[in-house]
Amino acid sequence: MDITIHNAFLPQTDPAATLTFYRDVLGFEVRNDVGYNGMHWITVGPAGQPGTSIVLFPPGADPGVTDEERRTITEMMAKGTFAIITLATPNLDETFDRLQAAGAEVVQEPIEQPYGVRDAAFRDPSGNLIRMNEVH
Repeated sequence: MDITIHNAFLPQTDPAATLTFYRDVLGFEVRNDVGYNGMHWITVGPAGQPGTSIVLFPPGADPGVTDEERRTITEMMAKGTFAIITLATPNLDETFDRLQAAGAEVVQEPIEQPYGVRDAAFRDPSGNLIRMNEVH
């Protein structure tokens, strides 16, 4: 089998702040930016990797989600416990410094994990946890 990851989905609650973070802070390309019925979807991805994207979607967009579930999702997003993505960079210290200087919420400074990964962690404007692994 030849399987790749095409889209990953992360919820977002503030399209303007989300766009600024993923485009201007992380340096991702904007691949799609769609508004519909008062909701907003933004698709971004790393330059040079056109086949891999993150779709940043409004958490209440799924018609199967109840009002109570929407409230739970919103509460979990605010605490940073709803969604996570792990990204990778060859220079974690440089990337960490750039994200911190841009005002990203730091969750964990760069450390060597006991399981052999050197990483750091941030939250995006919607509370999603972004782990950043160093890869060579």
